[in-house]
Amino acid sequence: MEYRIGKRFSFDAAHHLEGLTSGHKCARVHGHTYTVEVVLAADRLSGPGFVTDFGDLAPFSDFLDKHFDHRDLNEVMNVPPTSELVATHLAHWFIDNLEPLIPGRLVSMRVAETPGSWAEYTPPGRD
Repeated sequence: MEYRIGKRFSFDAAHHLEGLTSGHKCARVHGHTYTVEVVLAADRLSGPGFVTDFGDLAPFSDFLDKHFDHRDLNEVMNVPPTSELVATHLAHWFIDNLEPLIPGRLVSMRVAETPGSWAEYTPPGRD
């Protein structure tokens, strides 16, 4: 049996994408209110019955606030700041920095630039 939880975070940031066709609107600098959804899983519940206490995810919120909120993602990331690559970047940060401190494991990281579109990254071996 596996248990899953999810938590949403948000930040506001600008970006632009290079290498697009002439006149493509995403080639111009523009901004989004990004929504980031973290999905965690565990085979057993810990404490009073948690996959992970939602309060234990505060360091991830702090990381987003400090490094992504009201930033130009082209200056923050070493790769093009597409939703797919933002999700990948955030998942790796989460796995390296927060996952060792909590009982749950990251299953997927979802990033949405708009309410109607999102990209999801699932680290290898975690689906």
